[in-house]
Amino acid sequence: MNTRIAIGLALVVLASSPPQSQDRGGLVDSQAFLNAQLSTPPTGPAAQALDPRVRDLLARMTLKEKIGQMTQLEIGMVTDGRDLDIKINPGKLKKAIDDYGVGSILNVKDQALPVARWHEIITAIQAAAAATRLKIPVVYGIDSIHGANYIAGATLFPQPIGMAATWNPQLVMDTSHIAAAETRAAGIPWNFSPVLDIGRQPLWPRLFETYGEDPYLAVVMGVATVRGYQGTDPSAADRVGATMKHYVGYSFPQSGHDRTPAYIPDEMLREYFLPTFAAAVKAGAVSVMVNSAEVNGVPGHANAHLLKDVLRGELGFNGLVVSDWEDIKLLVRTHHVAASEKEATKMAVLAGIDMSMVPSDYSFADLLAQLVEEKAVPMSRIDEAVARVLTFKMRLGLFDDPLRGMKAATEVGSAASRAMALQAARESLILLKNDRGTLPLRAGARVLVAGPTADSLPALDNGWTITWQGNKAEAYPADRPTVRKALEAKLGSSVRYVSGATFDKEADIPAAVAAARDADAVVLCLGELSYAETPGNIDDLALPDAQIKLAEALAATGKPIVLVLIEGRPRIVRPIVDRAAAILLALNPGHEGGTAIADVLSGEVNPGGRLQITYPRFANALIPYDHRAAEDAAAAGSGGLKPQFAFGSGLSYTTFEYSGLTASAVSEGSTEIGVTVKNTGSRAGSDVVQVFVMPSRGTLTQPAVRLKRFAKITLNPGESRQLRFRLGSGEEARPFTVKVGSLTREVSSP
Repeated sequence: MNTRIAIGLALVVLASSPPQSQDRGGLVDSQAFLNAQLSTPPTGPAAQALDPRVRDLLARMTLKEKIGQMTQLEIGMVTDGRDLDIKINPGKLKKAIDDYGVGSILNVKDQALPVARWHEIITAIQAAAAATRLKIPVVYGIDSIHGANYIAGATLFPQPIGMAATWNPQLVMDTSHIAAAETRAAGIPWNFSPVLDIGRQPLWPRLFETYGEDPYLAVVMGVATVRGYQGTDPSAADRVGATMKHYVGYSFPQSGHDRTPAYIPDEMLREYFLPTFAAAVKAGAVSVMVNSAEVNGVPGHANAHLLKDVLRGELGFNGLVVSDWEDIKLLVRTHHVAASEKEATKMAVLAGIDMSMVPSDYSFADLLAQLVEEKAVPMSRIDEAVARVLTFKMRLGLFDDPLRGMKAATEVGSAASRAMALQAARESLILLKNDRGTLPLRAGARVLVAGPTADSLPALDNGWTITWQGNKAEAYPADRPTVRKALEAKLGSSVRYVSGATFDKEADIPAAVAAARDADAVVLCLGELSYAETPGNIDDLALPDAQIKLAEALAATGKPIVLVLIEGRPRIVRPIVDRAAAILLALNPGHEGGTAIADVLSGEVNPGGRLQITYPRFANALIPYDHRAAEDAAAAGSGGLKPQFAFGSGLSYTTFEYSGLTASAVSEGSTEIGVTVKNTGSRAGSDVVQVFVMPSRGTLTQPAVRLKRFAKITLNPGESRQLRFRLGSGEEARPFTVKVGSLTREVSSP
């Protein structure tokens, strides 16, 4: 194994660091958290050995019944109507369950449904399954991306990109548990989440579903999410099966567009893109969804090397592999690697797909039956896939109780859960600039609120919220305030609102300018409206001209501009950054985001979020923080690499001082690191202590810097805390340099 491969996979090996990766106050650092999750074995039905019930069912199943278990249909195949008028069609249901023996159903028909309606639908589906010859339950799947977003009234949290900004894995695990409990309360046991793709292509419209650009941060947050969803027993009434997606390389398209090709050398794939999946496998994730696009010219759904040799062989995954929406068909009409859907079906099944999200016809079942009868697909492969489907259902407890969760004590959208969503939204906000103490806003100040995202709930939540695109504002809860309404509630009559622009069009900029002249400060909310997947494709990260023009006109008044960026990816703001007195970044903070933003702007809450991406200054300088040293050398003539805001950065209303950095080689090749952090300001605040390593050499070129550990701490004014971290044996080749804050120390061989 070469150095690059070892670097990547070392992220998920249990580090040799003992429990000393804690400070004297009991705080657990990122690696201690990760080790604790990866060292706790899953309980419940196992997948290692073939359950006798599975063996018995396989022996009694017909070919049609087996292939039915490998078939997944969308909800419209068994229902009529849409939105809240959806209802089961008995004839359609009979065809799916009786005639085809369909094993799985997914999705909503456009809009989130109340729990009671979900109960009706799931109960009818499972009753139909219970009336069949073998009584095999159906497994229902849904995209609970940032909470149970397709269940009306559910608790919605920041999108994953916002959760990563908290740098708080325990909070990620706790909120994921709430999402699981509320999803299972509807009778749905399978969640198509988390997205473990690494967010290193800022144009990509699914960036907001990732945990950012750094593999280590994403590993910690991904494991926290899987364990939050599944606990140690995914069959529990408050847990769901997690789905690792989208395996693998989906998030790095060359064009930046969704579902388009990526070109990723094997060393890079292993260093950046595989570690999150490897860690989730170790955490016990029970299913994986496949990359809809292609890597190095091979579509994900036809990539036997990645699905068999790497996922099954190297990573040891023993769960269910499910396709993404219609992607086997796309092997014909998009990728052009198969001449017909029949050939595509053969290709995908032999490559390792266990279940096909067809999802809107029965072509997969019909064609696969023909392929088996023609001996083009061996029965042994069918049995292998069906065994995984049945084992998956047992691991979710469906054979014992297909309606598990419906009668649990879970209160969907409880006050306690909503309070945690508000905490998460607050922790996700990142203060990037605050000249001359512009923030918090002065008590009694006259404030103009302007901009296209100021009065938009969909902008706060983004896609996968009540509807797929998240853009049905009238369906959002009436008691969740926008930024405008939250500031009006907090500051009263001193707040005035003039939009000044839509997302991409001017809307009476002169009126906004006139209002600004009468204000003491302007809260200007810019950014993006909601989108998901391909509809979110863009060709330019720059904010639309209308928003820039509004910002420039308001800045020309000479009034302090507080720029609030509400977005799912880093839109270029270079033309207006210098003219803003303060900048607050809100990466899709969710339903409670308006309240959280008002809390921070008013000073009620001290911001503590930190960047989980490199925020670019230029549209063609999309270089992540862990680039190669040659990138710095190449940029030296132009003053070096200059992101708008650096990975890991973020400000507070207090100040922190780092001192006493130590880094010493200890026994068995491990390294112990110590640092003291002091709150030198006048109010309590949170800081994220980030431990970076700067490698000196390797058999391949190394990143100039790499995140290795982190810990989030809260300190009172004047309080200091000493933290200790340990790098495990073999994690880093010596000599190397440790960097914490502005402090550095070299570590040489003992």
